[in-house]
Amino acid sequence: MNDQSTLSQSEHAEHLQPMMLEDANERSVRSFGPLSSAVARVRQLGILFWVCVVIPSSLAILYFGFLASDIYISESRYVVRSPERTTTTGLGGLLQSTGIGGGGEEVRAAQGYIESRDALRSLETSGLPRKAWANDSIFILNRFDPWGVADSFEDLFLYYEDMVGVTYDSESGISTLSVRAFNPADAEAMNRELLRDAEELVNKLNERGQEDLVRYAQVEVDEAKKEARDAALALAGYRNSAGVVDPERQASVQLQMVSKLQDELIGARLQLRQLQALAPQNPQIPVLRNRIDGLQSAIAREMETIAGSGRSLSAAAAEFQRLELEREYADKQLAASLAALQEARNEARRQSAYVERVSQPSMPDAAMEPRRFRGILTTVLLGLIAWGVLTMLLAGVREHRD
Repeated sequence: MNDQSTLSQSEHAEHLQPMMLEDANERSVRSFGPLSSAVARVRQLGILFWVCVVIPSSLAILYFGFLASDIYISESRYVVRSPERTTTTGLGGLLQSTGIGGGGEEVRAAQGYIESRDALRSLETSGLPRKAWANDSIFILNRFDPWGVADSFEDLFLYYEDMVGVTYDSESGISTLSVRAFNPADAEAMNRELLRDAEELVNKLNERGQEDLVRYAQVEVDEAKKEARDAALALAGYRNSAGVVDPERQASVQLQMVSKLQDELIGARLQLRQLQALAPQNPQIPVLRNRIDGLQSAIAREMETIAGSGRSLSAAAAEFQRLELEREYADKQLAASLAALQEARNEARRQSAYVERVSQPSMPDAAMEPRRFRGILTTVLLGLIAWGVLTMLLAGVREHRD
């Protein structure tokens, strides 16, 4: 009997224990209210919900709410102006009304320089990057080289690419330079220095383009001068060697002389015929015959001078004309080169491009990043999406197994 009563009491106690636990849980839920109810629901959702939602959201709240360092953004705006190129909208329209437009090549050059290693090296001379991005007051996950193992220039450049950027608005022609730092003064100082270096680069490119344009034109002028001088010397040398100044003019003079001699020869022949017909024994007849022979010889010599031999004026005229044409062509080339040089100088003055600041680098008075609430909300939403997708996948796997 005693054993049976003891057994029944123990069974009764085991039966009452779950009921007591449930009563305790109910009293606990009632004492802590909605918070305990929420915790109980979270526990019922399982470990997957904790891994996908609860833990990441808690870390996001800890990071964005308490640990992440404030980031200040300094912005400046500029345009590259050039008389050659114009834009038609916004600020570009205003510049067009003054005959000045945006220099597209110079804009790309300035942007490429700001985003290059050379710009970072220029900043490094003043020590600004490491002072602004690697000091101990910055949270370790935001700081450059927090563990002291990635201190190379290339590592710094990778960090620089995340902190510095340039955007270009093709409609207005305005470029915006943004520099991020954990101190407003550091962001403003680096922005100002980068903008100054970009201005110097555009000026150098402009000066180099002007110098190249004028230099090439000057080289052409020098070559044309040499060709003109050589052509003039060749013509003068030929005149001295051939003993002629202008074969065509000299031949014209010789032809006039031959014409006069021929007139005299015709007159002498007529006179001889008359004397032979009227007075065959006239003593003037031998004289006229000698005169006719002399005129014929003089005419033959003059004609031989004009044409008929290798040293005649007609032979000299061909070479003389060739040299004269070369001299005239060289003179025309020289005149064209001189005109091109003057045009190049005018073009160099007209094509000057330079950076015009639309707004100076700003001194931020409030941190724009990180966007804490958005970061926490994004983490929660992404966690819920991941939890939902994984839950559906696991449910499908279980159903497939069943």
